[in-house]
Amino acid sequence: MDPLSQEAKHRERIAFVTGTLAEPALRTVLERVAPAAGFDYEVVVLNIQVAALMTSEWAARKIFLPKSIDRAVFPGYLSGNLRALAAAAGVPVELGPKDLREIPQHFGIESTAKEGYGLYDIEIIAEINHVPRLQREEVVRLARRHHENGADVIDLGCDPGGPFSGTGDLVKAVRDEGLRVSIDSLDPAEIVPAARAGAELVLSVNSSNLEVARDLGSEVVVIPDKLTTLAGLEQSMEKLSAWGVRYRIDPVLEPIGVGFAESLGRFLQVRERFASAEMMMGIGNLTELTDADTAAVNVILLGFCQELGIRSVLTTEVIPWASTCVKELDLARRLVYFAVKNRRLPKHLEPRLHILRDERLLSFGREALKELARELKDSNFRIFAEEGKIHVISSKMRLEGEDPFDLFDKMGVSDARHAFYLGYEMAKAVTALTLGKNYAQDEALRWGFLTLEEGGHAAKKGPRKND
Repeated sequence: MDPLSQEAKHRERIAFVTGTLAEPALRTVLERVAPAAGFDYEVVVLNIQVAALMTSEWAARKIFLPKSIDRAVFPGYLSGNLRALAAAAGVPVELGPKDLREIPQHFGIESTAKEGYGLYDIEIIAEINHVPRLQREEVVRLARRHHENGADVIDLGCDPGGPFSGTGDLVKAVRDEGLRVSIDSLDPAEIVPAARAGAELVLSVNSSNLEVARDLGSEVVVIPDKLTTLAGLEQSMEKLSAWGVRYRIDPVLEPIGVGFAESLGRFLQVRERFASAEMMMGIGNLTELTDADTAAVNVILLGFCQELGIRSVLTTEVIPWASTCVKELDLARRLVYFAVKNRRLPKHLEPRLHILRDERLLSFGREALKELARELKDSNFRIFAEEGKIHVISSKMRLEGEDPFDLFDKMGVSDARHAFYLGYEMAKAVTALTLGKNYAQDEALRWGFLTLEEGGHAAKKGPRKND
């Protein structure tokens, strides 16, 4: 027998079940995936617009598969008894991904659009502020947390009015955790013990304390004597070079309202004057001192750094809205590296940075919800949130409105466990409508890398049906 015919004979034939709206997109994806994954396929379109609205019971009544199908793949949102569905289909069935664009990953084929994604070349220095006020155990705990979230160097921040005599001990404690350490101080009495204990970087030096850098053996961050004119910067750099001291330049980012735009200009000016010099940006003056969530701010600043060749950033996590800056920067540096290296827009690449709002809004539409209400045969409540309203559907009722309390009164629920479950879901639905997010019953709202999955939620909840 011809080997090619033998191979074709044994190629798996898979039926992909969907609704009318998703059929064209599904066919487009399968045309690319099937040859690469080594299977043949049939697209089976059931008489429903939105595939995510079908239940296994409904699908079992409607399904009819072509001959020679080895297994069937249903949308990941499908709920109900899969064994009964498999019996009706006559072949094994499985749930595919909830988003058909994830079919390549479902079959072990990674998208080439993101090939190489995840690399970076920007170092994150995470500062622990006010270390003289903290116990050693707290400093070590924070250092571990920052490292787990992506920090490359742990910076120990001292307070004005020192000197603090414990810098050497704290540096040793953090280094004993296997972590890299820097010291944030202008005071030689704090800098020298820290460097002797293994601090590899000193923040910062200028003409006022430059001599301390001569024999430290540590790299230093050099700043201007006068920010607006960069006065003293070049002279300090010349001395450091003559002494053989490694350094990186920080022209100092300033807050909005007191020189932010001008300070960005100084970074551009320094890069133009010193094309190959290492540079650092301290971003806390923007993230800590601006009434705004920090994820987008961090992405913008790292995009600026990536394009300008600034290879290290210093961050803090003091104020509550900046409490996840390290993780945000770890994700952002991968995004901007990929965008700049590949000359590609930083879009549809890093969903973990979509925290407040979702990447795209999915809508079933009023007609699809009406169709679902007509097709339902059980009294289980299905909750949807779209078009500014909460929709509650079962075989016995179809409600919609903006007030969850009003809807709940009309649902006629008396069981306490069931009421708690519905109240929980209603709260999620209102939150989704308020923020413009997607809501899916029994699933966590998506908060990017902050999402907490609702593990075991379906098993714990009470019955969904109308009392």
